[in-house]
Amino acid sequence: MQIPIRLRMTLVFAIGMALVFLALGAIGYHSVAADLLDSVDVGLRSRAQVLQTAVGQSSGRDTVAGNGTLIDSDEAFAQVLDASGNILATSTAVSSAPMLTPAEAHAISGPTFMTRQVKEITQYQQLEDPFRLLAVAMEPPPHQIVVVGATLSDVNESLQRLLVTMASLGALAILLTTGAGWLLAGATLGPVEQMRKEAAAVSAAEPSRRLPVPRTGDELARLAITLNSMLDRLQQAIERERRFVDNASHELRTPIATLRAEIELALARKREAPELVAALQSARDDVGLLQRLADDLLLLARMRGGRMPVRRVQARLIDLMASCRQLVDHQARDAGVAIEVEAPDETIEVDPDRMQQALRNLLENAIRQTPRGGLVRLSVVRNDGKVRFNVLDSGPGFPPEMLDSVFDPFTRSQPDERGPISTGLGLAIVRAVAEAHGGSASARNTPDGASVTLELRA
Repeated sequence: MQIPIRLRMTLVFAIGMALVFLALGAIGYHSVAADLLDSVDVGLRSRAQVLQTAVGQSSGRDTVAGNGTLIDSDEAFAQVLDASGNILATSTAVSSAPMLTPAEAHAISGPTFMTRQVKEITQYQQLEDPFRLLAVAMEPPPHQIVVVGATLSDVNESLQRLLVTMASLGALAILLTTGAGWLLAGATLGPVEQMRKEAAAVSAAEPSRRLPVPRTGDELARLAITLNSMLDRLQQAIERERRFVDNASHELRTPIATLRAEIELALARKREAPELVAALQSARDDVGLLQRLADDLLLLARMRGGRMPVRRVQARLIDLMASCRQLVDHQARDAGVAIEVEAPDETIEVDPDRMQQALRNLLENAIRQTPRGGLVRLSVVRNDGKVRFNVLDSGPGFPPEMLDSVFDPFTRSQPDERGPISTGLGLAIVRAVAEAHGGSASARNTPDGASVTLELRA
């Protein structure tokens, strides 16, 4: 069973306060007990000094036994002992036996306090309370010992009353502080509960809803701000997902519609073999486009759990460039665009398949944006522990508003004389490949056209 936080906080607060009151009560109790015992000791010292003087001026027997100079025998008493512990004079309450043993009497050399249980039958009552004794050796010889005592019943009664008072007041104080802790915990957790309710109300239908931020400026306020920032990021992610799905649907719709139209046109009437071959070739190209688009979507989908997996092997730059050029030669000829490749005869450690995919995307994108008769130049330079692949075209370049987002999937520009420009998934794949190799991708406009650089760690 889970205990609510408010109850847990209250219990911890109550236990803490109980321990504090217990510690303070113990310290106070022992302090009062020591003070009361000190007061008894002061009285014993005073009585011992008076009795010492009286014994010194007489035989001492009448003074101790009952001449009325002492306190009542059931509250205080005295004895005069010789060096062997024999009674020379005594109060009635302790007349049956010496209060010190012969060994104790022999060892007394200075004022000595002791506490012991004395049980004597007197004419008043049976005394069973602990008593405080003070033994003092008289000088000069003959060596005699004056022993005075007082019951500690008053001290014990005072301490018992103190215990009862402290227990009552402590219980009341703990009860009050526990109630205050319950209210304080409720006031503290109130904003948390409000945030919980608001968080439960946030949904995909209302992604812009945010948590209330307390005006306290404390940890709860910072928590609300942090959670609202997280909700902002989630909303942005949801909006990116929606745009991605919309754009992906749009990109898929065009080749699918073209493929269907070509098939329906081929089936509309009886066709000769050359016409059917041409229709099938066109359908094949559309299917290839759909396959590449599906592969790119699958690749990006697999990347959402982390970076793109790569398998590095040794690859010659000349061979890598040649294979990339071969993949786009047909497209370049149809577009009337020349391709130049410049690469050193060196070997680097990369994933050849991923690099070929990224460079092919760059070349195809450059060919589409280059006018007939233009030039696309692919070059690679190795320097300072890095390898830089650069694709430069002689087209009009990127629209200025697209430069900061050309590597985002399906980025579109504002329509101009060329119409709206979309990057599709090609440049997003380029950036993913670069980051998977520990590098980066960048784009800029030059006086001759657009330039895209893919930089890797060698």
